[in-house]
Amino acid sequence: MPTLRAVTFLIAAAAAGVLLNVIRAESMKPTMKAVVIHEYGGPNVLKYEDVPRPEPKEDQILVRVVAAGVNPVDGMIRSGMFASENRAFPITLGGDIAGVVEKVGSKITKVKAGDPVFAYVSLDNSGGYAQYALVTEREAAPKPKSLTYVEAAAVPIVAMTAWQALVDNAKLSAGQTVLIHGGSGGVGSFAIQIAKARGAKVIATASTANQEFLKQLGADVAIDYTKQKFEDVAKDVDVVLDSIGRDTLARSYGIVKKGGIIVSLVARPKQPELEKHGIRGTALNVEPNSEELAQIGKLIDDKKIKVTVSQTFPLSEAMKAQEQVATGHTRGKIVLKVGEEPK
Repeated sequence: MPTLRAVTFLIAAAAAGVLLNVIRAESMKPTMKAVVIHEYGGPNVLKYEDVPRPEPKEDQILVRVVAAGVNPVDGMIRSGMFASENRAFPITLGGDIAGVVEKVGSKITKVKAGDPVFAYVSLDNSGGYAQYALVTEREAAPKPKSLTYVEAAAVPIVAMTAWQALVDNAKLSAGQTVLIHGGSGGVGSFAIQIAKARGAKVIATASTANQEFLKQLGADVAIDYTKQKFEDVAKDVDVVLDSIGRDTLARSYGIVKKGGIIVSLVARPKQPELEKHGIRGTALNVEPNSEELAQIGKLIDDKKIKVTVSQTFPLSEAMKAQEQVATGHTRGKIVLKVGEEPK
């Protein structure tokens, strides 16, 4: 008959063995490099570290990320502006990716391993500042053939924001006139080209240094906001796309023709002002849409839209990339290089 001490020893040994197996199993799980935050704050809370590699559920796609776009909203999330959404730390930032499908869940039918894709990543899954990211079929589309992965990573969020503002909300059509505030930025540069592809006349604002860039993008009228009031040039426009807010939005109500619309990316247009001028207004929250992303990809491959990447950084320097975006003076987009471009 074993003694109580012997039984206790055997139980302890078994428990230690189970614990050892758990630790061993955890250590054998694949990891990846990612930029994460463990708390809200300034750019210094971004940490480049090893994290567990995600596994796709039945309705998810695991993408090996080649490049990730950097957007102003990334800094807003990092600073805690959306803390009420109660995401669990650590949070991997980044909503734009381009890469290669690594693995798919059992319910995925539109893509397979090896397919090149670009996607708007929902942070409900896992962000794009990482070597691997999870997306759904609603968020991903085939990568435009004419683009590198770095260029493709500059597209999803800003292009879909411009598309949903001008096409879905404003219903912009040929012959109409649109004023695009901040035409040289990420959203603005796509908005100008989408508007031109739909046959609209485009008036766009930017600083002195970006006047020629506006014309290269296709703007019919370029306004230097440092030297000229836009309301002295733009009158009776059908649509205003506002990415500035504050005084710029306040001065925009009076230049929209009756029945026209203001779509703001940063503020909710004031109802009394809209009613006073007989116009409509809406605040836009962009949503992932693979069909729209595919349409944008086709316009890119048809040479109707060109992509501007002003600067690239390695993934480990995401802090520098976010600091540059925060200046508000980036031409086009900044992109993180995450992995090697496939041959």
